[in-house]
Order: sequence, then structure tokens, then C-alpha cells
Amino acid sequence: MAIGRRLATTALAAFALTAIGLTQASAFPQPDSSPTATSAVFDSGDAVRPTIVLEHGAWADASSWNRVIGGLMRDDYEVIAAPNPLRGLAPDAAALRGLLATIAGPIVLVGHSYGGAVITEAATGNPQVKALVYIAAYAPDENESIGELSARPVEHSAPALPIVPVPTTALDGSTVLDLYLDRAGFRAAFAADVPARVAARLAATQRPIEASALGGRVTRPAWDAIPSWYLVATKDRAISPDLERFMADRAGSHVIEVDSSHAAPVSHPVAVTRLIERAARVTR
Repeated sequence: MAIGRRLATTALAAFALTAIGLTQASAFPQPDSSPTATSAVFDSGDAVRPTIVLEHGAWADASSWNRVIGGLMRDDYEVIAAPNPLRGLAPDAAALRGLLATIAGPIVLVGHSYGGAVITEAATGNPQVKALVYIAAYAPDENESIGELSARPVEHSAPALPIVPVPTTALDGSTVLDLYLDRAGFRAAFAADVPARVAARLAATQRPIEASALGGRVTRPAWDAIPSWYLVATKDRAISPDLERFMADRAGSHVIEVDSSHAAPVSHPVAVTRLIERAARVTR
């Protein structure tokens, strides 16, 4: 993509960034074993447990799910925390779609924040995905972008995020704009209920999202055909809780509300794990 087109996307990014965010959990211990692309079998009967696939979002990596992974593994689920490239909705969804194609058996697909948009696009048309779980996440409709959702009027909007744009060079030699969060404002914006020392580590290890990701449009939303569950984080300052409720209602999701910051997988891993396992039961 040409530099001019990249920079044009920046205007959308600056307008929409009041609602993007994510956290990491690399400060927590790693799970005892690595997930693999297989399905586990129930202890009794012939039913097959679904594989749980977790998709992180912006300013995080797969370790943001560490505490949730631990709970799921203790309950004998196979888990894969997918690496999200954060390079744009189309390439990010393609990467996840390729991973899903390697998994045998039913799948429960989980997305946090921007990862929700990715699972919404990647799961469409995949009969193995039996349930979608949104954790304080975007759930765009057909032909809808993150930027448009961010700008949607709600009664209580989220405050502006402390964005730090950084121009960088892509592999093809073009200039792209990577978006970071200012470390000083990271905890207040995304992880207010996480200990300060942990939030500082999350801010230090954050991964940027390419600004163009905010303009990527969903072709056909997977939640229109696949049952969904949604965790609304009532103290979220990255995505407005009112916007989360709107998206959950539009998708016909089964909804729970938790008094959490945007960092629900880090600060409320038990609630997140229970919701995922509730969704997993529909695959039995």
C-alpha cells in the first residue's frame, strides 16, 4: 500500500482510538504444558471436548490469556492461544483461519477486544466453530469497521486513549503507522484493577497494532450463524460498557457482566474461564 494511503488511514485511527485496547499477562507464570492443535476426549462417554482457541487483541500477546489457560487446562480442555499479527483485519483473520484449519473436532473461539473483530471474520463458514465468546470485545456487523463502532454514540462513551503513533517500515518497504499506548497512562486506561507492578510490565511488553486495522470491514459476521456469549466489563475505560452491551444484544449473545477493567482475562480469569466453559457445553 502506498504511503499516502497509509497516512490517510491515520485520520480514521485517531478518531476511532477511543475504544481500542488490550492487556498482556506476561508477568504471570506460564502454563505447565504447551497447547497443541488436537481435541481432548471426555472421561466418560463418546463426546469430544472442543478445543478452546483464544485470540488476543492490540497491545498484548498470547500471554494475556495465561491465567485463563491455566483454569481451562485444569478442567482438561485443550487450549491454543493464537498469535495475532495485529497488521489489519483481513490478514489477521486469514492467520487465524489458517490455524483453525489445523484443528480436528469442534472449536470454541474466544476473542478479547480487537480480537473479537478477528474471530467475527475468521469463523464465518467454518462448521467446526460451535461457539463464539467475546470478552470485552468488538463484534462488528457486516461491512462495519472498528472505527465506525468506536464512533457510535452511546450514553457513556469511553475516554480517549493515550495513543503514541510510531511510523515504521513494513516488509514491502512501505511506511505504516504503528500505534502504541503511552506507558504512563496504560494502567488507568486498561488495567486499573491490576496491581501497579504488573500493569507496568504489561505496558513495557505491549505490541503495537497497525493503524489500518481500524478501518478493516467484516464481510459477514460469524455471530449471525454461530451461538455467542459476551462478557461486559462494567468498569472498562477502553471500550464503553454501553457499546459492549449494544454489540452483545445485536449479536443475540448470552451476556454476563463483571465489575472489571478492560483487562478481564488478567484481573478476572475465573469469570472468563467459567463463561468459556459454559459456551463449550453447547458442543457436547
